[in-house]
Amino acid sequence: MPAPTTMTMTMRAAGGDIIAAVTSAHPGLLVGTIASGAVTVAGYKVLAKGLDAVGIVNAFVLGTLAFAAFGAGGYGMVCLYFLFGTAVTKVKLAQKEKEGIAEARGGKRTWRSVWGSGLAAAICAAFALATGSYETFAAGFAACFASKLGDTTSSEIGKAYGTRTYLSTTFREVPRGTEGAVSLEGSLAGVAAALAMSVVSLPLGLASSPSVAALVFVSAVIANYAESILGATVQTKSEESTGIVALLTNDVVNVLQTSLASLIAVLVCGNFV
Repeated sequence: MPAPTTMTMTMRAAGGDIIAAVTSAHPGLLVGTIASGAVTVAGYKVLAKGLDAVGIVNAFVLGTLAFAAFGAGGYGMVCLYFLFGTAVTKVKLAQKEKEGIAEARGGKRTWRSVWGSGLAAAICAAFALATGSYETFAAGFAACFASKLGDTTSSEIGKAYGTRTYLSTTFREVPRGTEGAVSLEGSLAGVAAALAMSVVSLPLGLASSPSVAALVFVSAVIANYAESILGATVQTKSEESTGIVALLTNDVVNVLQTSLASLIAVLVCGNFV
């Protein structure tokens, strides 16, 4: 067997370096940009089912930060949120459209939705890259998406299957789709979704232990309840609420909700876990 040439050895070494970089727990921005770009191009048709064109560009930025800071595990959580969030949004979509409570644009999300869902996670990724405190900010990153998938699932399943919906503040019965309203069906589905994301954060390498995964779950549930209070008091314009803060749109409330989940997880993980 002939000895490998210098070029062959160089190519093998380069291939090994590429694999090591991509599979690294914290690959950095260059690798993150390349990986996120490759997935965005390859999966454009899938992304286009849940995002408009500008939303896809912004999702690429979010994915870059996720991969750069937390590797394939972080990017995997973003993908899981997108896939399951899109799927649950389309559950009984025709019925929800008929009742006027469906997401606009056939359930497609915009750049506002991308950052409403992922801004807190992006900030956690940026701080992890800047400080090197990956374990702490990974918990915040996971809590962001656990909270948001729980909220999306609760809302969409509640709209589709909720038999009775109540405001979270007064517990008065209101129509399905009312901001800040909760249903038993939606609430159980939302808790299950948040729990699933929290459990998945372990094999994805975002939660360093079962106790951190439990922290992610608790943070998500607390933030989701706080979101329902905001929705019932200052966001919605229904007869059952005041709607006194016009700037608190759904996307802004989502940012506040996910930021609270991330903040709780980061503070507790950084100081007590």
